Amino acid sequence: MTLIKSISGIRGTIGGAVGDGLTPLDIVKFTSAYGSWAVKKSGIKKIVVGRDARLSGEMVNNLVIGTLQGLGIDVIDLGLSTTPTVEVAVTGEKAAGGIILTASHNPKQWNALKLLNADGEFISDADGKEVLTIAEYSDFIYADVNDLGKVTHDDTWLQKHVDQVLALPLVDVEAIKKADFKVVIDCVNSTGGIFVPALLKALGVETVHELYCEPDGNFPHNPEPLPENLIALSKEVVSKRADLGIAVDPDVDRLCFVCEDGNMFGEEYTLVAVADYVLKNNVGNTVSNLSSTRALRDVTEKAGGEYHAAAVGEVNVVNQMKAVNAVIGGEGNGGVIYPESHYGRDALVGIALFLTHLAKYGKSVSSLRASYPGYFISKNKITLTPEMDIDALLSRVEEKYIKQPHSTIDGLKIEFDKEWVHLRRSNTEPIIRIYSEGNSETVANGLANKIIADIKEILQLKG
Repeated sequence: MTLIKSISGIRGTIGGAVGDGLTPLDIVKFTSAYGSWAVKKSGIKKIVVGRDARLSGEMVNNLVIGTLQGLGIDVIDLGLSTTPTVEVAVTGEKAAGGIILTASHNPKQWNALKLLNADGEFISDADGKEVLTIAEYSDFIYADVNDLGKVTHDDTWLQKHVDQVLALPLVDVEAIKKADFKVVIDCVNSTGGIFVPALLKALGVETVHELYCEPDGNFPHNPEPLPENLIALSKEVVSKRADLGIAVDPDVDRLCFVCEDGNMFGEEYTLVAVADYVLKNNVGNTVSNLSSTRALRDVTEKAGGEYHAAAVGEVNVVNQMKAVNAVIGGEGNGGVIYPESHYGRDALVGIALFLTHLAKYGKSVSSLRASYPGYFISKNKITLTPEMDIDALLSRVEEKYIKQPHSTIDGLKIEFDKEWVHLRRSNTEPIIRIYSEGNSETVANGLANKIIADIKEILQLKG
């Protein structure tokens, strides 16, 4: 059993001993801490709650809502929802914050409490630490019987979210209708099965073949939208002679596409394509995290904008986007953040912008993909002994490559012309993650192997 307490929320496997998994007592404790923090921070006694369709969702939802009521907080319960929909609803409801019950791409045994502030954005590092401290010391007081919170069940935010997407100036519904796209969607039997078809219908997409769109939480495959998990979608796109395939994760904040020939568009290129379209209409700055493809930088600079890198983590990307007034940003895992809508990864916004881009481009999805710089990312890791000083090790690697352009805002990223390698420590286990990118799989793997050899040499010298 696993329980991971981080700044943005609490995630873990369902069941087990208290403090060892995401048990009912843990859910109540951390909900109590967050609710107390949110009211203290904002002065508002209202919180929005929504969940994905995973099997434990109803149980966790009941505990969270009951706990918030016990604190004297009114709850707007969206029921089956998406992460971006809850984010939009928090500001729409003028709430103190929001809790999204989802473990994102994690398998069905996982669930989590994702925590939002009053701006509908993930809470900061400092705020997250304060919530964890409140939980550690049980520093909360429950309301008496006359002051219990009330619950309002509100299923209108699906339509409100879709309407907001359609109202974006760069979303061209008429162009999408005219293109007459034939689409296959894989929503991994979660809430995307409700929200994605509703969006596509509103966009005028009449031919939609649904794959795994029953929101019952029985994930038919690993829910992370990676190529090896989207084989059925790929085959269906080809067999239905569709123009493209669309896949989302269980809480609909990650997005990826399949080309008309069944090949993957590449989740790294979701943001690249959407940014390309936005930049064609509104030149400005872009942001992604240090482990995302260089292609975004290439597309941005070609358009006349400036690219900026952020530490890994949505909250870090958002902070950097605000600092440089970025017109588009996100993460290479298929996360599109479009400030014109809101500061959160939103697959619905990504779908609408991508389809508009594709409609105006007038060619196939594979042709669009071929128009972007071709890079390959290799993902590796080195397991270390728990007592190893990872910071010191990274410093030694930095010394070796001190003459190369490099960044230390999140581990160590070293650039070699248009190739790069990013080393960062895991927050949950004694490993160093090593991401490298080159213009081919061979080049990316070669760069990773070179750095791994350097690390092993440093460890041997130290030993």
